[in-house]
Amino acid sequence: MIKNVVFDFGGVIFNLSYEGALETFTAIGLPDASHALDRYHQHGIFEELESGRMSADEFRVELSKVCGRALTHDDVLHAWLGYVGGPVDEARLAYLDELRGRGYRTFLLSNTNPYVQSWAESPAFSRAGRPLSSFLEKCYTSCDVGIMKPDPAIFRHMLDDAGLVPSETIFLDDSQANIAAAAALGIKTYLVEENADWRNALEQMLLA
Repeated sequence: MIKNVVFDFGGVIFNLSYEGALETFTAIGLPDASHALDRYHQHGIFEELESGRMSADEFRVELSKVCGRALTHDDVLHAWLGYVGGPVDEARLAYLDELRGRGYRTFLLSNTNPYVQSWAESPAFSRAGRPLSSFLEKCYTSCDVGIMKPDPAIFRHMLDDAGLVPSETIFLDDSQANIAAAAALGIKTYLVEENADWRNALEQMLLA
């Protein structure tokens, strides 16, 4: 019986726009953005930021060197928000509220960074002015935990910290590598197709 539902962030809760990120990072001067950025797992200074090994300001300084000009915090924030493909689907957020109201424990497990999280935890995140964390019991992010998916350690950290039983937990993600890592630990999984509405599929799994 499923009691806990864990969500990835980009591509699941909000629609992910890789093309939008390419545009915004190119606009601030990032050379060869398609090589520097990734859809699912960053590398280089982008990975350093998402893994928590580099602060937001340290990243801004290093990115400024790469781009050949002094970038402001807002410059970098705007670039990262290129990944956000439009307003967050309010129906998905309403469903998160519904799940909690039905007694399910709900969590976020995401590879993300302080820039995206500053938006997620601001009134701009939802039409109602509610931050992401108000829709979930707890958010586990790579930049805070210091581990990135698909490393099994971040899944084990979440399971231990929240007291979750793997067989009672389902994880939704749009990355096959992340899904495989969760399944190897006994967590039930659902692979979300790019930016697809997963609500009906999840509901069927919860009621099975």
